Amino acid sequence: MSSWRECKLGEVLEIIGGGTPKTSIFEYWNGNIPWLSVVDFNSGKKYVSKTEKTITEQGLKNSSTKLLQKNDIIISARGTVGALAMLDKPMTFNQSCYGIRAKENEATNDYIFYLLRDTVNQLLQISHGGVFDTITRATFDEIDILLPPIEEQKAIAEVLSSLDDKIDLLHRQNQTLENLAQTLFKQWFIEEAKEDWEAGTFSEVIEIFDNKRIPLSKMERDKMKYGELYPYYGAAQIMDYVNDFIFDGEYILMGEDGTVRTDEGYPILQYATGKFWVNNHTHVLQAKEPYSNFFIWNYLVQKNIDKIVTGAVQPKINQGNLKSLDFPKYPLDLIQNFNEQSQAFFEKINQNKKQIQTLENMRDTLLPKLLSGEVRVEI
Repeated sequence: MSSWRECKLGEVLEIIGGGTPKTSIFEYWNGNIPWLSVVDFNSGKKYVSKTEKTITEQGLKNSSTKLLQKNDIIISARGTVGALAMLDKPMTFNQSCYGIRAKENEATNDYIFYLLRDTVNQLLQISHGGVFDTITRATFDEIDILLPPIEEQKAIAEVLSSLDDKIDLLHRQNQTLENLAQTLFKQWFIEEAKEDWEAGTFSEVIEIFDNKRIPLSKMERDKMKYGELYPYYGAAQIMDYVNDFIFDGEYILMGEDGTVRTDEGYPILQYATGKFWVNNHTHVLQAKEPYSNFFIWNYLVQKNIDKIVTGAVQPKINQGNLKSLDFPKYPLDLIQNFNEQSQAFFEKINQNKKQIQTLENMRDTLLPKLLSGEVRVEI
């Protein structure tokens, strides 16, 4: 440990500000340069590979945004504070984020990424702001760190990266399996749909468990951090982890207000399994027999829901509108056939999710031990 030195986090970083090209100038947008906002990298994954919006060379030249390089780091500084990712290609970004780059001969980007992941809670505690917490450039100068030599940084990052790589591979496997199931569903129930199938509504095929939801404030959640932790879900993602649960099983979560749909009009969905807690911004659903949750998931993921969304400033899907969503009365034999054909996909996806959770727990347990020097890596 004698070779490790104490310093401020800001001493080993280059902090880069972003910007937004004028939205009123058409020529600045829809080009081939990715443009990041927090919605693009709020998934908890190490790498961000694509963005919802893109800009042109003109947009880059005529705004304060900057072009970050591959393996640079992006961190959200306002609103949803502390979301973090590395870039897998050059990208620009908005002013609610900072680009982070390790100073040459001081640190490596990989090590800084994990250091930031470990210190996000500290960043939040000393963030500056009113209505929204805000990370400023000064925030980084208030964090004390213990910095190992470059070679040891590389070795530590390699251990943590190997776990993240395995997690990423499992996520990609699940995406492939979900795509296969969606292709099968689309062929049988959309492309080969029959005109004589009777009309029905969503209320006939799902149960809603919204009355069991209990929102928790951040202060309440912060008091629930000891012992075994379970996911705390919001409208679009896992927001936190707490040491208690109100659901135990398999459920479909569908955003109720705020973030409720994609740009294409499809619902924001999460598939929750095991023990978990849910706030009051997402509907909690289960399929009724003879349907499976996986069947309902595949229906919803390809269903445009624009007509059941109310509110312009704060989009919302109330229970009444959700229940009224059209849902054809599919033939029983076709439902059962799909359930049987997709069961292997479903089981493998859940198996991968459990493995992902195990690997994430291992990574998150190792992270502070490696960065503090409590656990050393041989070089």
